[in-house]
Amino acid sequence: MMEKLKMQTPNLVDKNVEQIAKIFPEVITEIKDKDGNQIKGIDFDLLKQKLSNVLVEDENERYRLDWPGKKASLLKANTPITKTLRPVIEESVNFGKTENLYIEGDNFEVLKILQESYLGTVKMICIDPPYNTGKDFIYKDDFKKSADEYEEELGITNEEGGKLFKNTDTNGRFHSDWLSMMYERLAIARDLLKDDGIVFISIDDNEVHNLSRICDEIFGEDNFVAQITRATGTPTGGGGAKPIVNELDYLLIYSKSESVFFSGTNMTEKEASIYDKEDEWGRYLIRPLRRTGGEDRREDRPTMFYSLISPDGTEVFPKAPAGYESRWICGKDKYEELKKINLIEWKKTENNEWIVYQKFYLEGRLKQPGNLWNDVEGNKKATRDVRELFEGKKVFDFPKPVGFIKKTLQISTSSNDVILDFFSGSATTAHAVMQINAEDSGNRKFIMVQLPENTEEESETYKAGYKTISEIGKERIRRAGKKIKEEYLEKYEKELAKIDKELEQDSLEGKEELKEQKAELETKIEHVKNLDTGFRVYKTDTSNMKDVFYHPKELTQQQLSAFESNIKEDRTPEDLLTQVILDLGLELSLSIEKKEMLGNNVFVVQENALVACFDDNIDFGIVDKIAELKPLKVVFKDASFKDDKDRINVEERFKRLSPETIISVI
Repeated sequence: MMEKLKMQTPNLVDKNVEQIAKIFPEVITEIKDKDGNQIKGIDFDLLKQKLSNVLVEDENERYRLDWPGKKASLLKANTPITKTLRPVIEESVNFGKTENLYIEGDNFEVLKILQESYLGTVKMICIDPPYNTGKDFIYKDDFKKSADEYEEELGITNEEGGKLFKNTDTNGRFHSDWLSMMYERLAIARDLLKDDGIVFISIDDNEVHNLSRICDEIFGEDNFVAQITRATGTPTGGGGAKPIVNELDYLLIYSKSESVFFSGTNMTEKEASIYDKEDEWGRYLIRPLRRTGGEDRREDRPTMFYSLISPDGTEVFPKAPAGYESRWICGKDKYEELKKINLIEWKKTENNEWIVYQKFYLEGRLKQPGNLWNDVEGNKKATRDVRELFEGKKVFDFPKPVGFIKKTLQISTSSNDVILDFFSGSATTAHAVMQINAEDSGNRKFIMVQLPENTEEESETYKAGYKTISEIGKERIRRAGKKIKEEYLEKYEKELAKIDKELEQDSLEGKEELKEQKAELETKIEHVKNLDTGFRVYKTDTSNMKDVFYHPKELTQQQLSAFESNIKEDRTPEDLLTQVILDLGLELSLSIEKKEMLGNNVFVVQENALVACFDDNIDFGIVDKIAELKPLKVVFKDASFKDDKDRINVEERFKRLSPETIISVI
């Protein structure tokens, strides 16, 4: 039986209800939807009580961060949309082969559109959102409130309508707007992360406290990793505006789960000297497995209080020197992982008590990253680098340094990971991804998302020909990709020539080591030549489908007969293919080949993962040709078939020629 594709983002409410029903079937009830139909719902009062071992507390008394618009923001995050992406091949670089994406549009809509195709696939999210410094921001969501609406909801007007106090920017309205904007986006973004995925969020003093609270709620307090302090190298404030000059900003790091590991960064000889122990696996140092310092009590992290069995069979619990029950630095599962890979060491004290330690090996002279980053490029260098890339023109204010983003990539990603930045700005993240790939021969892929915000007509940016921020981002990737290839090829070829010259000396010792270095350089050169510096451009738009596709019941028979097709007239086959790929939950980076078969245009995605043909009046010859490819899925236009008889015949032919193929229509 042919299935009809929905061609819209999934309804997360339905999915969430299904998940809750598996755990607590007794809280499932029936409610009426907006049309009066009976649907599954949740008895929230019963669910609250199920999750509490005491009588559920009063609605107004609990520890949480609330603001006007929070519930509406959560509702918005769960509600499906019918928006889609349309490919813009002429603005792309190497569209057919590249695995990188650049998407123009409101990042909330883009995240919704990507949520099925990239569910659990992104290793790292790196964003630099608006810092909310008091000016209104550009993401005008559906639930954004005017000052009057906000004051009415808070009840800060008297019966005659007069204000009880003046609502300045710092009285909450701008905080609420910003929190709603971030909350709904992070709520969706979390689902895109892999289980060991990590999110890095740049922020300053204005909202760092609120941002950490909503991240605690979305990712969980246990998944807070660190708050990095970064020296910006660019003093701001002071001079009468503020009494203290600001020379730093922050980087909040959260993981999706506790099973996350960070790579180290290069260390000096002095730093390496603290690795004062050695075994058959190399030099290492040890640190107590018991949590020390703040939040070290059992009640601070109850799940990290458990017993361990020492080498002589003694049961050991975490206990502070002061005598109170403490906790370990990790959960039991993580401890077992560390034990399996030789990262646990036991020692006995003079008092005959067992102490357990975690081992940290000196591997390639790498050090564990700290929470003070004062050794990365500053903002001034970032500005100079972008100016140099654009031939001296100032096209973007306050770009992030490439070296700073590259450090986040070094400690959190490996060769084939996907990196997402949905506040991409000047596309520093894409620049850093390409550069680190050139350095370590990686194949990381980036997804950049940027609102096509207009530049000011009087600005140098506008006069240079860049009418939107997204135009700057795309051009930067083009220029940076070209420059990276040229610079690293020149660098590696010079190093290779030097080695070749040394190898010509007959008396030279250590030739084998030099030959290994030569082979490594030759591999690097080949990698840089084939480095993926391209990107596919997509732009958000309304669905390719007419309203009749989504709401056929609301149309009369006379109106239906007026539609020869349920597809909008201005949409191309490439537009339809993109929406089908997204609807089927496939990644946009898959290879796409356009073939001509018996006079028909046929799209073959990732060999035979999907085959699609959107031509009119297709005959059974092309159906047989497609079936010979044994595709996993095949999609046609509903209007391609003259009647139900033709559709049935197509199904029968596939049953005979390719019975495993799933057939769908739009």
